[in-house]
Amino acid sequence: MAKKNIQSVEPNIADLANGWLKSYKLDYKLEQESLNEEIDKALEDYFSKNGGAGGNRPDAKLLLQDKLLNWYPILIEYKGYKDRLEKLDAQGQVENKTAKNEPNFKHINSYAVNGAVHYANAILHHTSYTDIIAIGMTGYKDEFGALQHQIGVYYVSKSNFGIGQKVGEYSDFSFLAPANFEKFIEKVNALSLAQEEIDRIKEQREKEITTSLTKLNNEIYQHEKGLGENDRVYLVAASIIATLGIPNKVSPLEKSDLKSSTEQGNTDGDIIVRKIRAFLNEKHLPDEKKQLIIRTLENTLTTDNINRPEKGESQLKRVFIKIVDTLGIYYKIGLTTDFTGKLFNEMYSWLGFTQDKLNDVVLTPSYVATLLVRLARVTKDSYVWDFATGSAGLLVAAMNEMLVDAKNSIHSPEELAAKEAGIKANQLLGLELLPSIYMLAVLNMILMGDGSSNILNKDSLKDFDGNYGFGAVNAKFPADAFVLNPPYSANGNGMNFVEKALGMMNKGYAAIIIQSSAGSGKAKEYNKRILEKNTLLASIKMPIDLFIGKSSVQTNVYVFRVGEAHTKDDIVKFIDFSYDGYTRTNRKKASCNLRDTDHAKERYEEVVNLVRFGKKKLKYLADTDYYEGTIDPNNGADWNQSAPIDTKPTLQDFKKTVADYLAWEVSNLLKRQKVEEGGLGK
Repeated sequence: MAKKNIQSVEPNIADLANGWLKSYKLDYKLEQESLNEEIDKALEDYFSKNGGAGGNRPDAKLLLQDKLLNWYPILIEYKGYKDRLEKLDAQGQVENKTAKNEPNFKHINSYAVNGAVHYANAILHHTSYTDIIAIGMTGYKDEFGALQHQIGVYYVSKSNFGIGQKVGEYSDFSFLAPANFEKFIEKVNALSLAQEEIDRIKEQREKEITTSLTKLNNEIYQHEKGLGENDRVYLVAASIIATLGIPNKVSPLEKSDLKSSTEQGNTDGDIIVRKIRAFLNEKHLPDEKKQLIIRTLENTLTTDNINRPEKGESQLKRVFIKIVDTLGIYYKIGLTTDFTGKLFNEMYSWLGFTQDKLNDVVLTPSYVATLLVRLARVTKDSYVWDFATGSAGLLVAAMNEMLVDAKNSIHSPEELAAKEAGIKANQLLGLELLPSIYMLAVLNMILMGDGSSNILNKDSLKDFDGNYGFGAVNAKFPADAFVLNPPYSANGNGMNFVEKALGMMNKGYAAIIIQSSAGSGKAKEYNKRILEKNTLLASIKMPIDLFIGKSSVQTNVYVFRVGEAHTKDDIVKFIDFSYDGYTRTNRKKASCNLRDTDHAKERYEEVVNLVRFGKKKLKYLADTDYYEGTIDPNNGADWNQSAPIDTKPTLQDFKKTVADYLAWEVSNLLKRQKVEEGGLGK
């Protein structure tokens, strides 16, 4: 029978479920009722199940507290058909996104669990609650007219990136009853994601960020006149800082806090600037840096045009709302390196000069940043610096590696917390000259929680003396790991940065990605001077399409041991990594322009191991992709070598050639004989 002829039993399902809630004496609220102002407002502000401008109304909702006084919003959605409980993807996750990483309104609107998870994400996005229970319930009448029902219970949280995890199987709502709620929350707290699931969700969220940012950029570009590229970036930075907040110290800026007033000192721009100043004060940034950030953002935030109300709303408030509605979920759920890297690479591409073909500032993909960090042997005890830090992608990758190492090796929570704070505040240093990019680097590190202390707006070649920029400003930064992706228009393709940085180090390792011509003659004099005090350990040829869409130059990664002069007998590992297992495209409408099609992650791991341990680690790469040889430290132009091809013929080659020739001669002889015999017979 067609579904349209089957009558929904949703009223019966709602009556049954609400009856349970009433019997447990729970203070539940129905669709039109208010739960609390914060949750009501979040549901109203979030886009609706149909894709409209808000008005989300769960069928039932309540707010429960556990013994530790943590509050849990409970959001319940009812349906009235047999197969409308949940729609999951191939990985068993609630499928609320399309293949293009846009909201799947058909699923959200049609399935009980999907709708409840959608509501939960509204709470996660727009409130201070970080742990929500999403419940879907549907049912049908069997052939005897008896009501049958199904229940889906999901935990939607900052810890699972808002995707949602199934809690268990339930036949009624008694797990919400006061007598059972503690055991239920214990079960919720015991949920965990396998690393493989975490990686998959991160990858999914990263794709979503690309879609969201493209949409946001186009929306502002098309509908908000008078805002240049820098303005758009600064408005995103300002909006994120203003809405982050600091628990118990600085409340996040709400959309309703902006009144579009024309009163002097109380415009929307003034309100945002005050919130940013309060945030930065609590972050205890150096006063000089704090004033630079405020001054830079203030230039955009306080202009008359952007604050002038039209129909009761300023352009600034309109743009602020668009930014918070588009991006809020990503920093509310706790941004990781993948999220921030994608966020800042995308924002960076908005800047007009990145469209300039003469410009050579290209940000490093996150997986390449991680490769450099691992080649530089970064651990929890490393001191890492970058002399052309861009939006701090390499330093974020380093920080992530350091924090993982700390977590794996320190088992005292107190000691671990102190180490994590020390890593962020004292063990990272970056220099960026361009003010607009510097702003991205600072914001990036603030979002990462907070490694921004020693991100310096200085010329690393002219104005940097090797000292900390904050704290012990008269003390040298004890760098023992150097990572770099320099602008290739700099002297020696950027090897001038390498010479400067390594000259200020006494020990450790360095890994840089640079235009290949730097190793084959373009930076000859720099290279010779570098090798007087440092050893070239490896030269890795990278894929030609590594920076597809941004640049098509051939790059190499060079790895150094710092503080030991290179001798003519030192072995250099030459690795041809021009095939890395990734397939890249440059299609603007593609849902993903980078796909792992041939063990890419394993290949990157293998390269790290080859540099460290040698040929015994070969598995995915071919024998001809790895070659150990030597260079002349007084040459400086012989850094890009490949495995030699043996052109000397062997005895076997000679035998084969003779055999092929004799076979050809015999074949010709037989053909002639056949022709002659045929001629005689005519």
